Amino acid sequence: MKILYADEFKSQFKKLPKPIQRIYLRQENIFRNNWRDSRLHVKKLIENTITFSFRITRNYRVIFVFSDTDTALFLTIGHRKDIYRKHT
Repeated sequence: MKILYADEFKSQFKKLPKPIQRIYLRQENIFRNNWRDSRLHVKKLIENTITFSFRITRNYRVIFVFSDTDTALFLTIGHRKDIYRKHT
């Protein structure tokens, strides 16, 4: 799976605590191999049928869309209380 990163994702990633960044990198590797892996807890966002999220930890998520069958665009990353307000 090819991953593209939106500018918002890049800037938000830099703001994350270092331990969350390390966990994210492991989760991204899982995503690249199989985006449907149950460890990611991928969910389609209710309000928007083309936008998905996956879990980094209990509190941190990545919001993404598919640009084609082999490419995902990661829109943003952050604490779930913050990012769901922007993207639902």
